[in-house]
Amino acid sequence: MSFPFYDDPSAGYPPDAYHGDGGETSAWIRPADAPKEIEYAAGGSCEYLLTGPQSGGKLGVYKWSFGEAESGPDPHFHRSIAELFYVLEGEVRLYDGRGWQEAGAGDFLYVPEGGLHGFRGGNRASMLLMFTPGAPREDYFETLASLGRGATMSPEERVAFMLRHDTYWVDED
Repeated sequence: MSFPFYDDPSAGYPPDAYHGDGGETSAWIRPADAPKEIEYAAGGSCEYLLTGPQSGGKLGVYKWSFGEAESGPDPHFHRSIAELFYVLEGEVRLYDGRGWQEAGAGDFLYVPEGGLHGFRGGNRASMLLMFTPGAPREDYFETLASLGRGATMSPEERVAFMLRHDTYWVDED
């Protein structure tokens, strides 16, 4: 997704999205002790902090917590969404298209549409995953969790699943 008004730094802010006069009561909070939406068989979890539908399709934010053993996707890219990673705790390896980089708490990686990326972590590390625009990633995360618990998918179903979720795998160079 490109934002032409950002190509010119003098353009300022994006166009108004809210046109009321006095603001509105529309904020909401997700308590820290809210249940995790997904618990993975390998011990990790995914918490839905803000889904695409909740943000009107603008943004998706998820807290990804790794289990003890290392896990995470190999290099891939998305055609329609940008992805952002912010490491909260522990060490995470992030693939930036050139190679695997060690990242720790406070490190951030931005991946524009088409950017090669991947991530791997373990030892209970955690990070924020953010997508813009807010694609419906929940089915992707939930299906991966079910596969980890023994569900199966034929090679043809897997290809269709990945394409439906804008995920294109590449070989590491």
